[in-house]
Amino acid sequence: MELPDDATHAILERWPIATLTTLAQSGRPHAVPIVFARAAGALWSPVDGKPKRGGELARIRHVRRDPRVSLLFSHYQEDWSLLWWLRADGEAQIRSAPQHHRGEEEASALVALRRKYPQYEHVALLGPDAQLLRIAVTSQRSWCASAAAVAYISLGP
Repeated sequence: MELPDDATHAILERWPIATLTTLAQSGRPHAVPIVFARAAGALWSPVDGKPKRGGELARIRHVRRDPRVSLLFSHYQEDWSLLWWLRADGEAQIRSAPQHHRGEEEASALVALRRKYPQYEHVALLGPDAQLLRIAVTSQRSWCASAAAVAYISLGP
């Protein structure tokens, strides 16, 4: 069964992690876990100050070439009546958000990310390039095993 609108809203507001899939130049999918927050009518994910391997992240290169992305939110539990997933497809934009050139959307995204993830008190929210991904959701698909799964979503992670 499909998730009801209030459950999808709760996931997009509160779920702590999603899997972002972009398309590599070869056409292969490239999936990575991300943190995100909802603000200014979109989902936002930072390229934050956690250690990176170096160079531009693959997800940024991929979005620069092809903005089509997919986000997967899911919950697994041994009690299969509580299983659910939500896929949100959309168009991503790379936003540069240096402190002296932040617009209202970027500023609200940073506030939402800090509110959602207290870890950003100790980890730089933006890395040296001050980049954010802005994802405009264009379509959604979902599934859940039962009404108990919907109730679990309402309780939050």
